Amino acid sequence: MKKYKEILRVVLAISIIVVGVTHFVIPEPYVKIMPPQIPYPLGLVYLSGFYEILGGIGLLVPPVSQAAAWGLIALFIAVFPANINMAVNHIQLEHIPNSPWVHVVRLPFQAVLIAWAWWYTKSSLGEKQASIIPKSLIPKELELE
Repeated sequence: MKKYKEILRVVLAISIIVVGVTHFVIPEPYVKIMPPQIPYPLGLVYLSGFYEILGGIGLLVPPVSQAAAWGLIALFIAVFPANINMAVNHIQLEHIPNSPWVHVVRLPFQAVLIAWAWWYTKSSLGEKQASIIPKSLIPKELELE
C-alpha cells in the first residue's frame, strides 16, 4: 500500500495542478457555478486556482506536504458550495453531461478528494516520499525522514 500511496500522491498533485491551471485558462465554467451570493466570483476563481496549484506543488515538497494536504482539505471544503449550487440549480457546463447522475456522483466525490488529501496529513517519517525536490537540496532541519 505504501508504494501506491506515493503514486497516488503524484496523481493527486498533478490532477490538482492541472485543474488549478484551468481556473486561469478557462475561468468561465467556474464563475458560472459560483453561488450568486458570493461576491467577486472571478477573483475567487483565480484565488482557488492559485491555491490548487500551490497545494498540488506542496504535496510534492516533503517539508510542506502535510501542510499542503491540510490546505487542500480546506480548499475542497471551501469550493463545495459551488458544486452544490451547480447541482441544485442544474447549471449546465459545456463538455459535462447535464444529467442528475453526474451531480449525484460529483457531490460525494468531494468527500473522496477530502479523504485522499487526508491520507497525506499523516507524518511520512521513515517513509520514502514522492518529491520534486532532490533530497540533497532539503536542509537537514527540514527533513521529515
